[in-house]
Amino acid sequence: MKRKVVLAGGTGFIGRYLEKQFRDRGDDVVLISRDERHIPWGSRERIVEALENADLLINLAGRSVDCRYSEKNKQEILRSRTETTAALGNALLRCVNPPSLWINSSTATIYRHAEDRPMTEDTGEIGSGFSVEVAKAWEGAFFAFNPPRTRQAALRIAIVLGPGGGVMKPLRNLVRFGLGGAQGPGNQMFSWIHLEDLYRIMLFIRENEELSGVFNGSSPNPVTNRELMARLRQAMGVSVGLPSPKWLLELGAILIRTETELVLKSRWVVPDRLEKAGFRFQYAHLDEALRSILRNR
Repeated sequence: MKRKVVLAGGTGFIGRYLEKQFRDRGDDVVLISRDERHIPWGSRERIVEALENADLLINLAGRSVDCRYSEKNKQEILRSRTETTAALGNALLRCVNPPSLWINSSTATIYRHAEDRPMTEDTGEIGSGFSVEVAKAWEGAFFAFNPPRTRQAALRIAIVLGPGGGVMKPLRNLVRFGLGGAQGPGNQMFSWIHLEDLYRIMLFIRENEELSGVFNGSSPNPVTNRELMARLRQAMGVSVGLPSPKWLLELGAILIRTETELVLKSRWVVPDRLEKAGFRFQYAHLDEALRSILRNR
């Protein structure tokens, strides 16, 4: 059955993939973004019109965190998430026939640095620091709305792996140039999800109407950073990879204007609620995910 899907902030790596997948299913896809070809964020009436009679709203909007955390960038990272979420919620409340499901991005980095045990939706401990505060405010803006005819699901998304963008390009380059060893201590956990499984999770939540609330969007089999780099070297046929000590990462982060938190924080996140609900991952293990991505890059 043909359905209407609204993708907000859908011009990035994840959004482009979702747009293609939904269109391939035969769904109508409407995009809201800063791109002049799409519905602009400043057009409240057109956003309401887009949401009217839609089956699904997916919000991916938010400035990239791959930058230095200056005060200006911090404010933009926060504002780009909370204000767009609020704009969608206010528009949805004005709809006569609103979407039946609203999926809003969140982030797995909301949990604390964890090397001792995995974080589930029910037993995970919320962390501290700038990234965590952004995640809390983002979810707070989302759940501040309680639309009577729209289910809400916040996806705490781990590092997304897929062809055509995201973290895979810089990781492949490190391996290609012989720098594909452990980063920092190497024992920090790396929670990840294949792009296709992220799309399938959204379909799963759409089809199972009893599901709502917070979900960890991550593979059930996270690995350490050391394992990640070793398996990527193996998949690429590279035998040697020099490690990157913490001091070198900090220097490099300054040079390329990013933050070491992106590789040094231990994210040990598992999708407990999804698995209990019966979701089965197509790419549950890293080796099969890497083979698929490298084959289709």
